[in-house]
Amino acid sequence: MLSQLFNSEKSVFFHVGKFVAWQKDIYKRPENMSMYYKEIIRQMYDIGIGSLLIVVIISLFIGAVTAVQFSYQLSGGLIPDYYIGYVVRDMEIIELAATITCLVLAGKVGSNMAAEIGGMRQKEHIDAMEVMGVNTSAYIIMPKIIAAMIVIPILVSISAVVGIMGGFLASMATGALTEEAYIKGLRSFFVPYNVLMMYVKAFVFAYILTSVSCYQGYFVKGGSIELGEASTRAVVYSDILILIADFIIALVLTI
Repeated sequence: MLSQLFNSEKSVFFHVGKFVAWQKDIYKRPENMSMYYKEIIRQMYDIGIGSLLIVVIISLFIGAVTAVQFSYQLSGGLIPDYYIGYVVRDMEIIELAATITCLVLAGKVGSNMAAEIGGMRQKEHIDAMEVMGVNTSAYIIMPKIIAAMIVIPILVSISAVVGIMGGFLASMATGALTEEAYIKGLRSFFVPYNVLMMYVKAFVFAYILTSVSCYQGYFVKGGSIELGEASTRAVVYSDILILIADFIIALVLTI
């Protein structure tokens, strides 16, 4: 019974073990450094520039909604109105910028990676490279992970700034508070440690969404239906693991 639980390809334990064992094949010395460098640059462009617009739009409205909601919650109370700027800033830095951005990227970038690698597997491109002696795990996966861990923290930083700007624009447009009050809130009670927490989350989430998505594509079996299912699993599993990691990081860094 236990052997079936751990060895079945439908078992969570089977895939966790296979994923962990697969990591040693990814991080090996590149055969041709220039090829890896070009692939990393290409992936950085695809992930960064390709995702910039959607990240900016979502962050702008997330910041705006946060400001409007907190303005509603604080209205009529004893808390000063400039706290809206303080709350929006810390919500963006501590939680919203990293988590929302990476959840969105798991859907856009993660599914694309799973589909791309899965297509290579189904068309036997990966098998052909392995016959030529290429370490396909390292050549295909490592540039994607390196590029994601460079670009995604930058996107998270942009998301935080744009979210704060969205809160400012919403506050001005709705008349919730004055420009001076919002800026006063942004300058109040700032804790640099919160920025560190944001970047820790960004790096961890970037690794999760990239490696999980690549795993789903690299080991896909079957035809187009299975490839679609692998892309869906890449998004679902990445989102779940990102939220679990978010909780663990919050516990470790705030307690």
